[in-house]
Parts: sequence; C-alpha cells; structure tokens
Amino acid sequence: MPHSALRFPPPALGARPLPSLLRWSLRLLLPLLAALLFAGCATQLPTINREAIASEAIPPSPNTTLSYVVTNSTPDPALSGFRLMPLGSFSLDTRVQLARRAEVSLDVQYYHLENDETGRWLLRALRDAADRGVRVRLLIDDFYTSGADDLFLSFAAHKNVEVRVFNPFCCARGSGQITRFLVALNDFGRVNHRMHNKLFIADGIASVIGGRNIANEYYLRGEANNFIDLDALVVGRMVEPLAALFDRYWNSDPVYPYDAIARSAMDKTALLAYFERITGPENTPPPPPLPPNDILGYGPIADDLQDGRLGLIWGDGYVFADHPDKPFEGSVGGELLETSVTYNVLEAMKLAKREVVASSPYFVPGPKGMELLSSLRARNVHLSVMTNSLGATDEPVVHLGYSRYREEMLKLGIELYELSGARVKKNKRPFHFGTSLGRLHAKLVVIDKRMSFIGSMNLDPRSATINTELGAVIDSPQLARELLRVIDLDRLQSAYRVRLRANGQGLEWLGAGVDEEDEVLDTEPDASLWLRIKMWLLSPLVPEELL
Repeated sequence: MPHSALRFPPPALGARPLPSLLRWSLRLLLPLLAALLFAGCATQLPTINREAIASEAIPPSPNTTLSYVVTNSTPDPALSGFRLMPLGSFSLDTRVQLARRAEVSLDVQYYHLENDETGRWLLRALRDAADRGVRVRLLIDDFYTSGADDLFLSFAAHKNVEVRVFNPFCCARGSGQITRFLVALNDFGRVNHRMHNKLFIADGIASVIGGRNIANEYYLRGEANNFIDLDALVVGRMVEPLAALFDRYWNSDPVYPYDAIARSAMDKTALLAYFERITGPENTPPPPPLPPNDILGYGPIADDLQDGRLGLIWGDGYVFADHPDKPFEGSVGGELLETSVTYNVLEAMKLAKREVVASSPYFVPGPKGMELLSSLRARNVHLSVMTNSLGATDEPVVHLGYSRYREEMLKLGIELYELSGARVKKNKRPFHFGTSLGRLHAKLVVIDKRMSFIGSMNLDPRSATINTELGAVIDSPQLARELLRVIDLDRLQSAYRVRLRANGQGLEWLGAGVDEEDEVLDTEPDASLWLRIKMWLLSPLVPEELL
C-alpha cells in the first residue's frame, strides 16, 4: 500500500479478493490477541536528548566532483536546473550514480524503503559511500519497516552512517501493519500520521524529488505490478532550501534514532556481516542494463557526469514541505494549514488563467476541492485530471471517494481520464511494463503550460491533513511542455476518457481499442463484477476524511 498509513476498511480489502468469513475472522483474531498482550505499550517511546543528537546539512564544497559538474552546467546561479525522469530504471540509476560520486554527504528521506533488490541495492551504494568517508543520514517513516529491523540496524552499524525513523511504533515490530496498529489502538491518533516525503540530496549540490519510494515496483522491477511515476533531478538554487527542509525533519520531535526504537539479537560484528551478505550479489543482483535513452530522449546520467556537464532545463520556483508536526497540530479532515503542501498547490492552481492539468493516483476533491474546481470552471479555465481506474488502483476504497464526484465534475466540463492496467500492457510505449500491471503513481500539476508541481502529494484528504508531504512549484514553460508530454503519453495510450452517457445519466469509458477504433465501455474498465459489488457494499461505510 504505497500511499497511506491506514485505510478503512483495512488494506486487505484492497485489490485482493475478500477471504472467506472464517479466514477473515482468524486473520483478525491473532492481531486482537496481540493487542491485548501489548496493550498500552504504544506510548512507551524513549526519551531523547535531541540537542545531543542534532546535526545539520554540510554546506556544499566547490571542490567536489558533483559541485564542479553542476557549476559547469549552470547558466545563472539564481536559477535551478531540472531533468525529468519518467522511466523508473533511469531514476534509480540517478540516485546510485549520485551516491557513487558523493564525497561529503548523502541525506536521504523516504516513506517506504523496501527490503527487496532495489532497496538493498541503494543501501549498498550508500554504504559504499560511507566507507569512503561520506556522511550518510537516512530518515524513513516507520510504516513499512515491519520485519526489516535487522536490515536497517545492520546499515546503521557502519561508520559514518546514521538511521532515524519518523513517528515509530514501539511494539510488535516484526508483525504486519494491521497488528502494529491494533497494538497501538490507544495511541491511534499519533501513529495514523505518516511522513510521505521523498528526498535524496548528494553533497548538498544535487537532489532528486518526486513520487517514487524505494522498492522494486517503482523502478520496473516488480513481477506483478509496477508504478507509472515521475521524479526530477534538481540542482541549483532549490537544493539549499531542500537541505534545510531535510534538517527540519531530521531534528524534529517525531523522529527517533533507529537503534533507540529497535533491537537486534546480533552484535555489531554479526550485523556488519549480515549486511554484507544480504546486499551482496547473491541476494541483491544489480538492475538490468539501461536502454540508450528514455522516452524524453535523455541518456543515462552517468554519461553526463562523465562528460562534466548536465543536460538540464532551467527555471525558477520554490520548494516546500509540511512541518513535521503538521499532522499532530491539524485535525483529520480539518482546515488546511497555510504551511501545508496541499495549501500551496491549491493556491498556485487558483492563479490559473487558462488551463490546469493534473495527475494523481488518488483523487478525492471533497466539497472544498469541488468549490475550487467550480470557481476555476466559472472563469473558463480548462481542467483535465488523470487518476487510476477502479481496476488499476491499489486502493479501491479511495476510488470510492473519487467516484462520488465523477458525475459532478463531468457536468462542470472537467475532463477525466482513468488509467487502465490492461491498456498499459497493450500500448506501444517503449521500455514499458511487459506483462506486469501498470498503476499510476505520479503526482503532477501543470498550470497554464508554465507552472508545474512535482512532489509526493496526492490530491486527497490524507495528503491534505494527515500525512506530511514535500514538493516544488517550478516556473519554466519548457519543463511544463515536457511534463505535459509525459502526461499525454499516459492519457492517450494507457487511459480511458470518462464521459457522461448521452442521456446525462451514468458514465461511459472511451478509449482506442486494439484495432485503433473507438472502444466504448459502460462498466468500470478492468474491474470484475465481484470488485464492483464490494465497492457498492462498502460505499456507505467509508469515511472520506481518512482516504
């Protein structure tokens, strides 16, 4: 579940079929017993002397290799440079190449860093940098760490490495998410809030932002599912405030040293040997070789770094992240804080004069969002939104929140596109998904073909008031054109356009069939009858503010 901390109903009611009543009852019984055994432990977090462990970003040095390349590529120090990375394999390789060339520091922040080939491959690159004397700071949210304590403790056992965790669970650390939440029922108001940020900074001079976590399915390595997503390499003026945002989280009250929360049965020597073994070639094979170029024509970043000059798009803009205390200060479904990422993105959208194009895997506008959309349409601003179809989403209950507003949005004249996993498999886009199911995960907004948002924020209530997020608004017509090109590829080749039926009641899905003739469906694409029945039954039970 790459997006949220906890859905209602639980994640097991997602894309997988419902188990039998007996299996479901047994599945709930064991976590409930665990909750009784561990009752009250969720509040027992350690006391931390935060002044003693505080640290800050190391200012960039003009003498590093990355600094030389960036300076040599920069036309104006007042600007920031960007390279979009729509192809996951290029995006992962960029992070690894930056880690391999780092000489001073690596600051890395993710919601989800999975103990799989991709997660371990990146950790190995970070460890190799630490062995060269690079200071490595890794900050991860605690939601996906279940069963991975030995991996992160073995990484933290290395010299020059420090690992911290956001808003940790204290108990049942080897259990799944449902158990850990049930154990923490008396502390649910705290543990429901998660850090959804994604940020990678090398030597304080080059960074990666966007929607991707660190797991196989974000980098075209998933066997069954892969996410359609987008990151951006960022250099120049924006990197310094990104580093300050990292520091704000790193030193914040919800963040704890990993070894203050978790324990391992292994001593330091055994932990180091474990890390060497699990991240070595037998357990962590390298990613497949990169193709010569991606869908935008960019080659591997290593070629540019070797040549000493980066091919980038230059522009102005600003970065922002929710305050790390935002979820604890706000209220679920409450008013937006002016410091929130959602507030800043919506304020940028309000300035639109002609067009807003948005991509969000989870799109639940809510009454207040509908007010904004209505006001934009009243000014004849063209609105186009792409999200997942019911058959493609990994969060069907969130799709319920979106589906409540579809007809109203269509009647306002808003264009709606829903990504289809089946169409992803059939399209002719190069370097794509093969037989795996493609799911939309990119969080993008393009305003008036000039201003662009790239970041971790979904257009839904959870991103607005529950989770923390990070992103950037960028002023660059050239970058906006490239983003629109990426979005158009997915809209035209991998999605259905949703429209009202001729009588104005009910929906139809329009797309090009295999024979390139118009295909019109009158039911949710790729969604089984059983899934549609489940969603109909669950619809009155789903609280929208938790989506």
